[in-house]
Amino acid sequence: MAFREYKIGARMFGLAFGTSMFITLYMPAVDIASVSATSIAMDRQLSFGRVGGFSYEDPFLLGWGKPITVQITKDPKTGAAIQSTRAFVYEADVPFPNGIRHPRILGTAPAAASDTKGRIGEADEASGAVFVVREVIEGGVTVPYIENVTATRGWTPSATLAKAADSQRLYVGKGKIMFVREGCWWCHTLLPEETQDWQYFGAPPMLGDFNGESPTAFGSDRKAPDLTHVGSRNSSREWMMMHFFNPRLVQPHSIMPRYDYLWGETDASGKAIDYDGWRSAYTAYANGETVYAPDVPVPAKDSEARALIDFVLNLK
Repeated sequence: MAFREYKIGARMFGLAFGTSMFITLYMPAVDIASVSATSIAMDRQLSFGRVGGFSYEDPFLLGWGKPITVQITKDPKTGAAIQSTRAFVYEADVPFPNGIRHPRILGTAPAAASDTKGRIGEADEASGAVFVVREVIEGGVTVPYIENVTATRGWTPSATLAKAADSQRLYVGKGKIMFVREGCWWCHTLLPEETQDWQYFGAPPMLGDFNGESPTAFGSDRKAPDLTHVGSRNSSREWMMMHFFNPRLVQPHSIMPRYDYLWGETDASGKAIDYDGWRSAYTAYANGETVYAPDVPVPAKDSEARALIDFVLNLK
């Protein structure tokens, strides 16, 4: 009879804990698995790549092995003019996203359409591929799917990139790595709450908007604005450049740290960036000694700053 009460209590605690974990983890997992991916989810995973964080192909979080998102107006194969098309270019050996590797996570109808119409099963990582997001009406219902245009239209990664000028390229996948690595999600969320948030930050995403994305970057604590639709609220690349180089240029009382080091050693023109000179000029401006703030250098196309800005502007 010794310690009988403790044994009963321990068993009751174990039962209660196990039940709560079943309800909290297993049941939502079953529900999530039954939800079909939206076109937003397909766009996100195709632009982010296989993993938007630490991975074996990018152990140091430098943005290695990521796709390039392009907006093209000419057919990469024929050169003919086409309607402006958003395409996701996976060069050779760049890991495909989860929706390509495991189509079942897209949902029954989207997976079937992606296989039969989109021919994603023919995509080969070793050779690379180009993907676009399409929609088809089936039984009166709009079904989004992924099309492997390398197979359906003959668009190769190299030919597609050749049709996209630098201004038509977005390094969104690399940019998400910067967003995670630099801890942006410690202060910013990517999930508006179902409160007055809707009035300013926009409607929260749907459950199916995250199928195939790994990991999500919802954030757990908000000390700064939600960024879910920030690219729609503010599409100015120049403003973003100033904000990341030194937030006090656009928000005098901002507590956000500077991210000027993401610019690297040279700017877009190849000129060396004089950080000490810039900070001295900014200090003079902040002290009221000069009228205008110093110009912010344009980041080089292969810089981490360019990628981070691309990611943030892509959040719509």
